[in-house]
Amino acid sequence: MHATLPLLEVSDFPAIHRNTLETLQVNLGYKCNQSCVHCHVNAGPTRTEMMNAEMLALIPEVIRARRIGTLDLTGGAPELHEGFRTLVVSARKQGVQVIDRCNLTVLSEPGQEDLAAFLAEQQVEIIASLPCYSLENVDKQRGTGVFERSITGLLELNRLGYGVEGSGLTLNLVYNPQGPVLPPDQHKLESDYKRELGKRFDIQFNRLYALTNMPIQRFGSTLISKGQFENYMSLLKHNYAAANLEQVMCRNLISVDWQGYLYDCDFNQMLGLAMPGRTFKTNRPHLRDLLHTDPQGAPIRVADHCYGCTAGSGSSCGGAFSGSFE
Repeated sequence: MHATLPLLEVSDFPAIHRNTLETLQVNLGYKCNQSCVHCHVNAGPTRTEMMNAEMLALIPEVIRARRIGTLDLTGGAPELHEGFRTLVVSARKQGVQVIDRCNLTVLSEPGQEDLAAFLAEQQVEIIASLPCYSLENVDKQRGTGVFERSITGLLELNRLGYGVEGSGLTLNLVYNPQGPVLPPDQHKLESDYKRELGKRFDIQFNRLYALTNMPIQRFGSTLISKGQFENYMSLLKHNYAAANLEQVMCRNLISVDWQGYLYDCDFNQMLGLAMPGRTFKTNRPHLRDLLHTDPQGAPIRVADHCYGCTAGSGSSCGGAFSGSFE
């Protein structure tokens, strides 16, 4: 796989700093039951990197120490971690909002038959990947049979109340473009998804998040192989919107890898760009450092891939910020 960091490190992206820490986004490990073309984590069934019990036990302590309101669990497929459910219960007992970034097919994996019911019982917010509402496009990006299993998962979540008005159970979907293009207007695309999924399968959901593909890891390597990397970077930079700097996720979020090391965002984590250490007085900030150090005001480490979060309508873990792409 081609390395993208050497093409991104030298950057003219503007300097930005942290605001109040609101969200702790934890990558529980890279094991996944899928291997998606657009995956910036390069996750898959053969990955073995998983967070150990010591790191897992630190998370509720950090949440308490920093008064964090949201725990965002990701992977791989975070649900495949044996400590996933214990962590969810612990966080919910503290009154913390828990987000599960779910690929939907994990709901039908052997041993996970009661997973959807567990998530509903704990009132976990689900952000589920569904890159299109057509079988052909989803299976092309995520593998044969994924679309059918995803629809089955969504129907199960709807049956439990997810995405149903008044249930209090939030189900949001995530769209990623098929190739080196920017996502279309998020509001229009959400309407299309609701119309097609409702008409064809009677599926309901709350919101659709349109995310820009990042030029890193598996997707970035594919761009290099096809000679498309420079053109894609030009597209991101041409559509840069300074107003989006105020809403980028790294201002209020810290990303934690499976070993407990800290990053300004999930994308920096995948590139190995650790948080600047001077705030924590350490060369490589770690989860345990958050027990005693408030990162507010610290500089955020940037590189050229940051243009992916600020192009057009903007892109973050919560989807586009506003408007439409050029």
